[in-house]
Amino acid sequence: MSKVCINIAWPYANGPIHLGHVAGSLLPPDIFSRYNRLLGNEVLMVGGSDQHGTPITVTAENEGVTPEVIAERYHLMNKQAIEGLGIEYSLFNKTHCPTHFETTQWMFKELLKNGYIYTKDEDEYYCPKCKRFLPDRYVEGTCPNCGATDVRSDQCDTCGTTFVPGDIIDPHCTHCGTRPEVRASKQFFLKLSAFEQPLLNYLAKNNFWRSNVKAYTENFLKGGLKDRAITRDMSWGVPIPVEGWDDKVIYVWFEAVIGYLSASIEYSKQIGQPDYWKQFWQDPACRHYYFIGKDNIPFHSIIWPAMLMGVGGLNLPYDIPANEYLMFNGGKLSKSRKGNVSDIVSRIPKDIPSILQKFDPEAVRYYLSIIMPDTHDADFSWEDFETKVNSELVAALGNFYHRCLSFTYKNFGVIPTNDTPDPKVAEAIASAKEECLGLLATCDFKKAIQAVMRLAHFGNEYFDSVKPWALLKTDRIACGRALAENIRIVRALCVLAWPFLPRSSQKIWGYMGFDGSIEDAGYLAVDAPLPCGQKLREPIPVYAKVDLKVLYPELFAEEVKTVASKAAPAASLAGPFAVFRKLDLRVGQVVEAGDHPDADKLFLLKVDVGEKEPRQICAGLKAYYQRDEILNRKVIVVTNLEPRPLRGIFSNGMLLAADDEDQGGHTVVLLKPSVDVPVGTKFDCGLGSCPDVINYKKDFLAVTMKVSEVQHGQFVSEGKDIVLPAGAPANVAAVVDGGKVMVLGDGKCCVATVDRELKNGAGVR
Repeated sequence: MSKVCINIAWPYANGPIHLGHVAGSLLPPDIFSRYNRLLGNEVLMVGGSDQHGTPITVTAENEGVTPEVIAERYHLMNKQAIEGLGIEYSLFNKTHCPTHFETTQWMFKELLKNGYIYTKDEDEYYCPKCKRFLPDRYVEGTCPNCGATDVRSDQCDTCGTTFVPGDIIDPHCTHCGTRPEVRASKQFFLKLSAFEQPLLNYLAKNNFWRSNVKAYTENFLKGGLKDRAITRDMSWGVPIPVEGWDDKVIYVWFEAVIGYLSASIEYSKQIGQPDYWKQFWQDPACRHYYFIGKDNIPFHSIIWPAMLMGVGGLNLPYDIPANEYLMFNGGKLSKSRKGNVSDIVSRIPKDIPSILQKFDPEAVRYYLSIIMPDTHDADFSWEDFETKVNSELVAALGNFYHRCLSFTYKNFGVIPTNDTPDPKVAEAIASAKEECLGLLATCDFKKAIQAVMRLAHFGNEYFDSVKPWALLKTDRIACGRALAENIRIVRALCVLAWPFLPRSSQKIWGYMGFDGSIEDAGYLAVDAPLPCGQKLREPIPVYAKVDLKVLYPELFAEEVKTVASKAAPAASLAGPFAVFRKLDLRVGQVVEAGDHPDADKLFLLKVDVGEKEPRQICAGLKAYYQRDEILNRKVIVVTNLEPRPLRGIFSNGMLLAADDEDQGGHTVVLLKPSVDVPVGTKFDCGLGSCPDVINYKKDFLAVTMKVSEVQHGQFVSEGKDIVLPAGAPANVAAVVDGGKVMVLGDGKCCVATVDRELKNGAGVR
């Protein structure tokens, strides 16, 4: 058994934590902690609320209360939110507590004694109107390195550059707007320059760090290290343990990182083992991990290691798996745009206390895991959240759990006997376990949960292949064997998914009849012998579908108005084909083709339509196409239909096909572009924009489309005759409006056609 110390970034206690905090630095360490606990490792996981930063004093001044009132309010709120998400700290501490004061002052005195702290005058911003020195967050300006505006006076969050007073361009006091002066004030300094070579040696050993962490650290070291002030002119914070310095406190950037050590010491006190922390901080065999956002990298890869080196005898960070930013519709999560349906949905609160009132924490954990911003910024979308939760968490993982356990419980009541295990199942489980554990060991959480979901998809496919419902009628013993194999997969999924989805996994564990916790069972339970004959408990579905329109009816009432207002101009235009203008038709390419887990006639497709990620589309084409015939072919896709569930899996679009009921009984033929054009090419006949979302019955079915032999010059656009492109096929798909037709195409050189001749008038759907 190994010891692992997990240290988590401290959110400021000046507001509720939001999705960015969770995806960036709160959920990853919980996943990693649970992984280590399943291995049998002893984990100390600490963090808490940063209560001494100027964001707290700014909020307090705005509300007319003391900083402590603000700090305590949000500490308790965020602690409850973190617990609500199932994130388990050893201790979620706070910096405004006696143990943190004592630990910070001890480290200050040790560094002072060892010659790494000294005093000198420092230039600081001073506001002549407010008549006081200004902390960094009270001064903003333009970054001289990247040009970002409204940056703090100590660091640019955009490019990571740190500043001293006088560096930023056009500074102003955030309280009164006055341009501050730069004046001298005596402060204590950390002799950071003394650690330049030791830090270079330290960095050279850590070549396994993420590329973003290494790059930030190398850039910080590139220009040489400069000594930094560690005290400031204000009253809210940790007092300086030196006589005559009562009007100043220890700088928050210096004392906040000491919180990792002070929280470890405080936890040791609380469990009645005052020296327990030493097993994690003084034993070189114990590895320290720091989970932070990318804006905090230099403080953890340079400054904190330097402080630890200066004191001596304490473990340095082993790994710093810093995450990138979670974005929202292309911008920072805290910001939103206005003006379309997605923007209306973006009004859904993103703070965790509000989210926990509406959503299952397991759904939030799943989605943030599957899009985690580990090596690059990730884009959060409520629409994508709804789709992924419904089509993956519910329809794949939850569906497999429930169909397997409910069928077995109903027909057997126990885990059936199986004396002939299927090697395919053993291989799939072993492969998933090896891949998942290897990825978790290197903090690659997004790929790890993808490995879990691949096993879930295998489980659904396996359940379908053995057809227990049919076996039950003909060979009960064989049916039991088949179900036992499926329960092996359920148990493996249960354990492998536990770091990501702890509460639902524990419920499934109980439904299988296991007592105790998954944590106690550990990873050995993934492929241990199955306890045949063990009584099952009646299962209940552990995941529920998300319906944003039900959860937020007031927002979607606005959506209806928005869509209607956008659709109105098109509907009111004179001339034919006004209804067709609502359809967003694009050229797509099928990049994946698999079986729908619960529908024999449906393909489950991934279709590239020129967007960031392929669309998931269910298509009823199995009776007419083989998988190889549909894979990689170009198709015409309706992309703005409301997503809808088809046998439990959401379909986000529809492939257009011609349907001729009179030829050979019944023939369905996919439409395709007549020439090779890029995916994403619009087939709007050059008519322009369309609504974001349309209704299948109300809008799509109102358009009449047919396959016809169209002569040159016979179709129109905006009331004008258009000549078919040279070499255009005879059989083309067209919109019919009265006695006129309009051929589907890009309005330039490409039209919609079919693979084989169909009679005139074959319908298109």
